[in-house]
Amino acid sequence: MLVLRCRGTQVKHVLGCHSTWASRWIGVNLRMLSSHPVAAVCQVTATPDKEANFTSCKQLVKRAKEGGASMVFLPEGFDYIGSSREETLGLSEDLTGYTISRYTRLAKKLGVWLSLGGFHERGHDWERDRRIYNSHVIINENGDIVTVYRKSHLFDVELPARGVSLKESAFTIPGPNLIPPVQTPIGKVGLGICYDLRFPELSLALVRQGAEILTYPSAFTVATGAAHWEVLLRARAIETQCYVLAAAQVGSHHEKRSSYGHALAVDPWGVVMGDCGGEYPSMSLVEVDMEKLRDTRRNMPVQQHRRDTSFYYSLGGRE
Repeated sequence: MLVLRCRGTQVKHVLGCHSTWASRWIGVNLRMLSSHPVAAVCQVTATPDKEANFTSCKQLVKRAKEGGASMVFLPEGFDYIGSSREETLGLSEDLTGYTISRYTRLAKKLGVWLSLGGFHERGHDWERDRRIYNSHVIINENGDIVTVYRKSHLFDVELPARGVSLKESAFTIPGPNLIPPVQTPIGKVGLGICYDLRFPELSLALVRQGAEILTYPSAFTVATGAAHWEVLLRARAIETQCYVLAAAQVGSHHEKRSSYGHALAVDPWGVVMGDCGGEYPSMSLVEVDMEKLRDTRRNMPVQQHRRDTSFYYSLGGRE
């Protein structure tokens, strides 16, 4: 399902893998109707097959460009999702390795910005400890790596009744710090990854640094996604008055793991602009209207009403 939003009207098209003519037609019409930049929020089903994953992502990026997108968002684990700790570590690479090099060339060839939402990056002490970072890589239209954010909050969760058992910290190093928002063709983008979504302190810190768009590329489990995914994304949009763009994994990656899907785009009022559904790889093309963001913040100046940070840690203090 490809979801477009053209001047307040949502238009839906079902596109197969070979519907290039359709995406070009849609892209031309979207560009003619829209004076705002367009973002593509993608949904994929990654497996341990890195070559197949790149082929699928490349198709989506090309379709997004044909549809008028100036920035394309891919989810956590876009490079692969391993079936074991050993496989996950064995398939990992450096930022200078083959996978990221292919994406820098793709970005330059198409003239499009890329948000690569969760790359398995070998740690700086890889030879000694064999651990990785979960890294969000931003590449500009010239094929340059603009910034890298390494996931701060690691998903160590046991939910026996819901069939969820994951311990990301067993092989992943938590990122040392947040990264300032990045100026892109669609606006100023603040970076998170998946489980970071559950920590509003992160989004509020990014807004204080000027973020206009928050992005949470993810691979939510089916159980947690059904319960919390849309609620959390809309909450982050409402409380920060930002656009929220969340690329997602969907479907079965291997016999041990599946993802919820429903890659979403949410506007600063909390309205869902695009939803990729819970079944297939797909994408949503959405306009990013900064006038809507400014109107939302002007009419309800939440950030101006916010007290000093120390105030929120003063419970139990004297009146």
